[in-house]
Amino acid sequence: MVLAAGLGTRMRPLTDAMPKALIPVAGRTLIDRVLDKLVEAGVTRAVVNVHHHADQMEAHLAGRRDLEVLISDERAELLDSGGGIQKARPLLGEDPIFVANIDSLWIDEGEPPLETLKRVWDAERMDILLLLVTRGHGIGFEGPNGFFMDAEGRLTHSVRPEPPTPFANIGFGVLKPQVLASSPNAGPFSILPVWHRLQAEGRLYGAVMDAFWMHVGDPAAREAAEARLR
Repeated sequence: MVLAAGLGTRMRPLTDAMPKALIPVAGRTLIDRVLDKLVEAGVTRAVVNVHHHADQMEAHLAGRRDLEVLISDERAELLDSGGGIQKARPLLGEDPIFVANIDSLWIDEGEPPLETLKRVWDAERMDILLLLVTRGHGIGFEGPNGFFMDAEGRLTHSVRPEPPTPFANIGFGVLKPQVLASSPNAGPFSILPVWHRLQAEGRLYGAVMDAFWMHVGDPAAREAAEARLR
């Protein structure tokens, strides 16, 4: 599941005429860079949600030949992180899925991060496994929002400035679609309440990536990411 329906307001004026997902970074669009990583990890089908400049997105994605791309249409209403996955559930099936944001890029420094997710994933213990980056090892880790992790990999989410959180969620993970069963059936909602419920149940886990992370959230971050990639 690739979450690509956002308005990209922080990326203006670039997103006035195109969706954020189609902004090029070092010669390749954000959506293609994310799909490339998924294909490398063995993904053969991706569901992509669309809203802002949706026609442009559909036309662009029709050109991919290395995997099947299904569209979850949010033209009528932007559904946020939880609502977007919930709407796409009929297309996703019941097996665990990768969930990916389109504004996270990285430079491998060891084991590819999606291979780390695959290796750490344990369906018996986990309902969500988030890919994390260590604070200070990337571009775009802003503010106190982040995670603490215990010795077993269980996560505690925190937005408090003290004590500082050592890890940030980069916007990729593995998720069981069934965790949304108790969420609203329709309409926009955030994935955060699901995180907090699973945290209380001891079923929210993390895996730390062996890579340098780049959050491409605004034009300055895009320029910094391009410099790193080149």
